[in-house]
Amino acid sequence: MKRYTSFVALVVLVVAGALAYAGDAEKSARWSGWITDENCGAKNANADGKACALKCAKNGAKLVLYVEGDKKLVGLDDQEEAMKHVGVPVTVTGTLQDGVIKVQKIEERKG
Repeated sequence: MKRYTSFVALVVLVVAGALAYAGDAEKSARWSGWITDENCGAKNANADGKACALKCAKNGAKLVLYVEGDKKLVGLDDQEEAMKHVGVPVTVTGTLQDGVIKVQKIEERKG
């Protein structure tokens, strides 16, 4: 009986750990940077690149986030919201799935 109880306790701990890990994968994160177009990338990740990024987006390029700290481009699932924030520094809150941020909100950074 003692073996059975130990086994059940171990299974419960493993399942609880797996559920906790799965829950962490869905937690929101925040990234800071500039919204730019996928064609020009970092080149348009500034206020001066706004017109070019918007033109490229109008011509079919996807808008992406240029993450300042990592110096990399990350996709954004909400192109309509991203369009409102081209040309200003932003903080994007969401979850990262398959290289694309599932956007919860985009906020302009002050200062």
